[in-house]
Amino acid sequence: MKMPKVIKLKPSQLLVLTFAIGIAAGTCLLKLPISTTQGISWVDSLFVATSAMTVTGLSSVDPSTAFTTFGQTVVALLIQIGGLGIMSFAVLIYMMLGRKVGIKDRIVMQQALNQTNIGGVIRLVKYMFIFAFAIEFVAMIFLSIVWVPELGWKKGLFYGFFHAISAFNNAGFGLFSNNLINYVGNPIINIVISGLFIVGGIGFTVLVDMWQKKKFKKFSLHTKIMLVATLVINLVSMLILFVLEYGNPGTLGGLSLGDKLWASWFQAVSPRTAGFNTLDIGAMHEASLFFVMILMFIGAGSASTGGGIKLTTAIVIFLATLTFLKGRKEITIGRRALDGGYIVRALSITIISILFIMGAVFLMTITENESFLEIVFEVVSAFGTVGLSMGVTANFTDFGKIVLVFIMFLGKLGPLTLIYSLATPSGNEIVRYPKEDILTG
Repeated sequence: MKMPKVIKLKPSQLLVLTFAIGIAAGTCLLKLPISTTQGISWVDSLFVATSAMTVTGLSSVDPSTAFTTFGQTVVALLIQIGGLGIMSFAVLIYMMLGRKVGIKDRIVMQQALNQTNIGGVIRLVKYMFIFAFAIEFVAMIFLSIVWVPELGWKKGLFYGFFHAISAFNNAGFGLFSNNLINYVGNPIINIVISGLFIVGGIGFTVLVDMWQKKKFKKFSLHTKIMLVATLVINLVSMLILFVLEYGNPGTLGGLSLGDKLWASWFQAVSPRTAGFNTLDIGAMHEASLFFVMILMFIGAGSASTGGGIKLTTAIVIFLATLTFLKGRKEITIGRRALDGGYIVRALSITIISILFIMGAVFLMTITENESFLEIVFEVVSAFGTVGLSMGVTANFTDFGKIVLVFIMFLGKLGPLTLIYSLATPSGNEIVRYPKEDILTG
């Protein structure tokens, strides 16, 4: 008898498949009667499950009223699994059982964590779980200090648990109908929540490097870039939003100076894929919304819980442009030269991302009744796995929600991973053709 062929999957295909299975399982769990208060449609269940697994935070229903405690717990677990990665949990189970992690699993982990090589991937996973669980536990304690007196022990601790997971994994899901608007001037909420998604979004590679080397001058080039760039972009963004929204009665206008500073800080760092908000996003000026979209598109750091094209990708493209304008041929940063392959990769990620966003916006402008700005904002938020919304997500048709599901899936896995999973390897090039110039610019 002829044995059936065993389907061999590429690492990128395995990564896509595991995420798809996780989303499917989450969809079924959220559709159970025990998960919802009044029941939700399959499309809404798929939407929320995808949003949680991709740590986005967009929701077509109100998580605070649509789901029971069981359903909210399912959402929290999906966020944790999606933020740290299904393959990371698989590796953790392997290690707990004393089994050896094979080379193929290491390659999958390399792609999942956006690492340049497989060396040190398993060590990174170990540190990742230690940092994640320790940070979330401490954050839950601090958040409970605020919410236990307000909501009682049981509910207060659960809200602390849920928001600690959601914030660290840059998900943006909240259990208050207006997100965190009621806590716009609360120092503990502002510091803990923003601290969680900054640490979660800076990347586990950076956290491990800082833990091991302690001193800035010993850090790797990637760590130095991420720390400096994160600080600069956060402070500049805070200043820009403070100026743009200062007199807006719908956002900062009616707040005290102290609350304006807290709100400006929070909304400056949140678009870097966190998705929480202490201001009404729909009431922002168009200039502010456009600036927020730029931040959402850039996103967080590589090997982090966040999305977007990644901060380092944006920096590489900026440096490549600057190098060209200066008439140089080699990109240098911190007395180090960057390989041309990184430039091509950065450009590929950016162009593919823009094309997918444009395609999604085009389709949704045909089927949806919302304004062009609202559609673009929601699509960019979905791609960046941010979760910030102008309040129109629930109004989209089922087709529009499915489009956003795909964009969230793309944003979490990364455009190159999805393309690699579908593409057929061409092998090594053995034919070289003569060169010829074309006119550009």
